[in-house]
Amino acid sequence: MNRLAELQALLGRDPAAEPVRVTVIVLAAGRSLRMGAQMKLLLPVAGEPMIRRTVRNALGLNPVELVVVTGHQAAAVTAALDGLPVTFAHNPDYAEGQPGSVAAGARALTQHTEVAIVMLGDQPLVSTADLSALVARYVGLDQDRTILVPHHQGRRGNPVLFAARHLPAIAEGGLNVGCRKLIETMPETVASPEFDSDAYTFDCDTPEDYARLCARIETS
Repeated sequence: MNRLAELQALLGRDPAAEPVRVTVIVLAAGRSLRMGAQMKLLLPVAGEPMIRRTVRNALGLNPVELVVVTGHQAAAVTAALDGLPVTFAHNPDYAEGQPGSVAAGARALTQHTEVAIVMLGDQPLVSTADLSALVARYVGLDQDRTILVPHHQGRRGNPVLFAARHLPAIAEGGLNVGCRKLIETMPETVASPEFDSDAYTFDCDTPEDYARLCARIETS
């Protein structure tokens, strides 16, 4: 039985009439040290802050809930998303690394979901169509594959998708459990499909990366 058939049986419904319930956790807590003095998530991309473009693309997926995890410059990040239908979760331990932010996002979820997407705030190139492609690939997986990690030309990318049943362990694990830990400790549950789009692997960590990003947006 594949993932789609499993969800049909579990929920007793036709997923063609009622889509799979998806939540999105957007990580926006990091210090972006490699970008220098600038907070990368606040840099303009096509006339709006990078984080706002990323979140708007995620909202196009119509998630049942979208949580933005803040940390460094939390007030500025929150202000950049003013007016968007999102929930905020603050990670006071953001300097300790990404797992704590993933846990904070998982703890903040309140709506029933079937699939959780953990997306990086600096992924403005990942479009709604790219996210839909990930979900479509996920629901077609065999039932023993509960984590999906996109790859492009053999390179691991983001966002990561995983079954909602993993959320309690992530929420309770704090700094000790995150997406990477799940992937490393449960390899038998991980699917690593290849995708044509390089948006999943496009990094924006340095001023040079940002210049490449802006040039790409301008020519798209």
